[in-house]
Amino acid sequence: MADIKTFHLPDLGEGLPDATIVEWLVAEGATVRLDEPLVSMETAKAVVEVPSPYSGKLVKLHGGAGDVIATGAALAEFELDPNLPQRSEAESTGHHHAPPPKAAPEPAKGAGAQAPDRQGVVASDEGGEIAAGGSAERADEGTVVGAMESSGRVHAEQAASIGGVKAVPAVRALAKKLGVDLARVRPSGADGVVTLKDVKDAAAAGTAKLGAPPAAPARSEVAAAPAPAAAPAAAPRRDAERTTLSAAGKPMRTTPPGVAASGQPEQLKGVRRNMARVMAAAHAQVVPTTLCDDADIHAWLPGSDVTVRLIRSLVRACKTVPALNAWFDGENLTRTLHPHVDIGIAVDTDDGLFVPALRNADVLDAAGLRAAVNRLRTQVEERSIPADELKGYTISLSNFGVFAGRYATPVVVPPCVAIVAAGKGRHQMTPVMGGFESHRVIPISVTFDHRAATGGEAARFLKAMLDDLALAT
Repeated sequence: MADIKTFHLPDLGEGLPDATIVEWLVAEGATVRLDEPLVSMETAKAVVEVPSPYSGKLVKLHGGAGDVIATGAALAEFELDPNLPQRSEAESTGHHHAPPPKAAPEPAKGAGAQAPDRQGVVASDEGGEIAAGGSAERADEGTVVGAMESSGRVHAEQAASIGGVKAVPAVRALAKKLGVDLARVRPSGADGVVTLKDVKDAAAAGTAKLGAPPAAPARSEVAAAPAPAAAPAAAPRRDAERTTLSAAGKPMRTTPPGVAASGQPEQLKGVRRNMARVMAAAHAQVVPTTLCDDADIHAWLPGSDVTVRLIRSLVRACKTVPALNAWFDGENLTRTLHPHVDIGIAVDTDDGLFVPALRNADVLDAAGLRAAVNRLRTQVEERSIPADELKGYTISLSNFGVFAGRYATPVVVPPCVAIVAAGKGRHQMTPVMGGFESHRVIPISVTFDHRAATGGEAARFLKAMLDDLALAT
């Protein structure tokens, strides 16, 4: 009788309850060798290649591209080949399965049976082990928005330099080798990811050569375009039938809108999926209070770096009022004041919010702060940010004013006590000796966990920031 083994999705080091299948690298029915890349899984927008834990025939896949698989659920089934190398059952791997998720109204799409609590599954990116501590060692549930633990190697990045095309590094390398322009390749993977097969097909068809002129739209597409034009014709008739009066001439009672939707539900994945969990948890755990004021920056010299000045003022406020540069444990009611200042810099992307940590902001000069901010933003954009850089900050800063808005009530993510938000700068008339002057101001909002800090402490913290921002240099 054939020896069938079931491979359950391991904890990929993120501390997350599930992961999304991006692409199967081995087809069902094919033979795969031990530690050969098996499947690409997306967790918090890092695409990790999971290797095969066995050598043998892949007899069943539990889920397809785009399916969300719960950690600990069945991922694939193997028929072991005794003539190929196998890993010893007693061989230590340093990897573990996270406990299966608790019962929910509906299981994650593509999730199979939950795995028993067991050891011995290897899931690495180079045929070795993924460094992942036991659940007792990981105190927080990692996330891009808050403290995060993730696999140490990022296997895919969203490269804006080629039009935002999503592909794992192996696909990019193959495209370069074959002279294929990824921007011209039609993706077939989950969430618009270009796969190896897409590149090979494009190379064989010669439809995506580098430097080739853009292809004309297909006749079928052009011919099909006018088809929907008939639909709007019915709209005037429906509008003509609608009236605010009943048949008796009396005002009609309003009713809720229908349940019809113009689009299809889209399952959140990666960063946005994590963000939803973390924000819900933060909302349930924190008692937030926000103070707002305007920083008068009329004295600033031309060319002043707004971000650097905001960071410097935040650092000085942390030194003046350490109560907000702290962590708070709501279960044990303990507070940890930090002698150093590591600032979580909120970085907005199309895929969701990243908060990398700017370490040792209290000892960096202006040039060092600017270089650190640039490095973090570049790493986030390239999806090469190390996991350790997405956790452990002591306070957060959101400069949402680069887009729009004056004041805000940003979310405090535990264990941090506070987050500072800077709005869009503006000019306002300010009374001075003998009249009024037009001064430039920056709106500042400080949201803090009122369980860990008093209103007086937050107000003194905000004043320290305003005083520093008012200086010329």
